[in-house]
Amino acid sequence: MEQKQNANLPSTAMRSLHGEGQKLKKTYILRRLWRYFKEYKWLLALAIFLTLAGNALALVGPKLSGLAIDAIEPGPGKVDFATVFYYAKYMALFYALSAGMSYALARLMIRLSRNIVYRMRRDIFEKLVSLPVGFFDRHQTGDVISIISYDVDTINASLSNDIVQICTSFITVLGSLAMMLSISPVLILVFVVTIPVSVLITRYRAKKVRPLFRLRSKKLGELNGFVEEVTSGQRTTKAYHREQVMIDRFDVKNKEAVDAYCNADYYACVMGPSVNFVNNFSLALISVFGALLYMGGVISLGNISSFVLYSRKFSGPINEFANLLAEMQSAFSAAERVFRLLDEAPEPADAEGAEELKQVKGDVALKNVRFGYEPGKIILSNLNLDAPRGSVTAIVGPTGAGKTTIINLLMRFYDADSGAITVDGQSIYGVTRKSLRLAYTMVLQDTWLFHGTVFENIAYGREDATMEKVVAAAKAAKIHDTIMSLPEGYDTVLTDNGSNISKGQKQLLTIARAMLLDSPMLILDEATSNVDTRTEQRIQDAMLRLMQGRTCFVIAHRLSTIQNADRILVVNAGDIVEQGTHRELMAKNGFYAELYHSQFEAV
Repeated sequence: MEQKQNANLPSTAMRSLHGEGQKLKKTYILRRLWRYFKEYKWLLALAIFLTLAGNALALVGPKLSGLAIDAIEPGPGKVDFATVFYYAKYMALFYALSAGMSYALARLMIRLSRNIVYRMRRDIFEKLVSLPVGFFDRHQTGDVISIISYDVDTINASLSNDIVQICTSFITVLGSLAMMLSISPVLILVFVVTIPVSVLITRYRAKKVRPLFRLRSKKLGELNGFVEEVTSGQRTTKAYHREQVMIDRFDVKNKEAVDAYCNADYYACVMGPSVNFVNNFSLALISVFGALLYMGGVISLGNISSFVLYSRKFSGPINEFANLLAEMQSAFSAAERVFRLLDEAPEPADAEGAEELKQVKGDVALKNVRFGYEPGKIILSNLNLDAPRGSVTAIVGPTGAGKTTIINLLMRFYDADSGAITVDGQSIYGVTRKSLRLAYTMVLQDTWLFHGTVFENIAYGREDATMEKVVAAAKAAKIHDTIMSLPEGYDTVLTDNGSNISKGQKQLLTIARAMLLDSPMLILDEATSNVDTRTEQRIQDAMLRLMQGRTCFVIAHRLSTIQNADRILVVNAGDIVEQGTHRELMAKNGFYAELYHSQFEAV
């Protein structure tokens, strides 16, 4: 007996993509973002150079302005125009160069953010592909899509705009402070009072605002998930005439999202005006104390003018930073969701020394298998099953009995809590998942077609498939004539999961896809559930040809479709309560016979 702990089970302790539970620290988020920046270090180095040079040139301007003002003496006609024009000329030159560098920096940051966002989206998609099936059982599709679209776009906006402004503001503040110290250390004392007040306001509001932006991302994700559900189930909504009910539910979700959005912006927008008021108050103080110093002959008029300009450069970025902080909080919340997704545990790695499953004959066995999707909620309690090579094993039972769960365990979409599952006597936990899954061909109840041609959808599992092989598979699945009636035949493009063909035709295409593969084992999970009775009868012979020589597992609700199975397993409440051929089970007049008669009595 082999014991395997299921690493894919849902857990109430698992971190939520919405940031519920322990939140990620800003330092951690910044470190993760730095990893992306580090890959483009030369572009980043150029951006830093342009930031430093552009700001340094802009910081010279106020000093030159003061020197030009000092060339003006009190009294009419006492202006040294040569000196004024000399300093004005260099002011214009430096400001022009600074503007050019700012433009180049903006272009560079757009390119840098594009590269980073491209890499981030690729990482997210690669992570989604590597995640276990259980992850998608626990999270709404719309919520996951919201992360890869809305949240990444939010990060992109901050990378291309906010970070540049913050870096520029930081350099401007330091440069302005240095220049003000060189002009009048006494006047700097004004900021000893105003700057701490600005910092306290900013920090206090930031703590209040960040949870609001996290809630905003959560509510937008929930809204996207709801819209995705309703859109995909539009036919059901109309069939049950539940349009108004869904509209009412949408109104609730929409109101929650709008309220969360407005609350975040409302409380964030208080920061800017508050800090701006403190900065303007500092300018008033500078004007009063500067006038007193000028009257005492301590400072010149030109230096007062330069100091005022530097004070605006000093306080302006602080005010901008307060406004940007709201957007940065939104970016941090978005980044938190992105990194939570990237930190999700992937499908467990293959066991050390796992071998490739080769030359598969198809002998499958389950011994004392116990499994539950959640701790304490057991679906299969003590399952035993033997499926010899080339046999057809049908699995029947009421809804929720555990039929599809058996398939999930065979394919290792989930791992059993205890017990052993073997293929050709070899434990499936000692072989690679890839080789195990390639040994099976699956046709599921839920058809899946991608945006592409009919040929590409049928040949999905075989890159080397030729048109002749695809046509042969389509003929075997009784779908060739239907394909030829399409506008472009096998080159017809299927859109939106095959919305331009019928549900039954989609099912037949997936059956043709399975027929193209030569895997030694076959799984049919309600494979004809979307096919009408007449079409089902037409493809029975083709299905039997597909099954020949393969170990087949067939899940079926319509018991008439599995009467010729070599063995029928009757599953109820997680256990096999009966097994045998159709005739043997009918002769027992037990649970299977009861299911069989109930179907035909209903008919």
